[in-house]
Amino acid sequence: MIEAARFADLSVDVLYRILRLRSEVFVVEQECVYLDPDGRDDEPSGWHLWAAEDGEVVVAGRLLREDDGSWRIGRVATAPEARGQGLAAALVQRAVELCEDERPIELHAQSHLLEWYRTLGFEPCGPEYIDDGIPHTPMRLVI
Repeated sequence: MIEAARFADLSVDVLYRILRLRSEVFVVEQECVYLDPDGRDDEPSGWHLWAAEDGEVVVAGRLLREDDGSWRIGRVATAPEARGQGLAAALVQRAVELCEDERPIELHAQSHLLEWYRTLGFEPCGPEYIDDGIPHTPMRLVI
């Protein structure tokens, strides 16, 4: 089950486990040395989403409101042992539900996941670019 909470409502334990998973995936596994807690996690309009198994967060992501009123899904990370179970798809679908039919909903997908995000209704909306050595493509939900 995908959980969702505002930053102020997260327990310290859940927040720690979310940040740990993001660091394990983005910083260690993908070898992107950057400051993952970027100053946006605590925005009052944002949401944190996650699922845990045996007390460990195995998938996480966040949903942020941009200055132009659009929504941005980001920081979607799945633990290696939990991949292929549909957890990330469930997380993205829950994020879309939290937007309450407000559009647009965008994300910046790692380009190798472009077709996977298409299965969830997202389509490219800008040119590919490189971020921390990884190709990314901006995408927007089209329904």
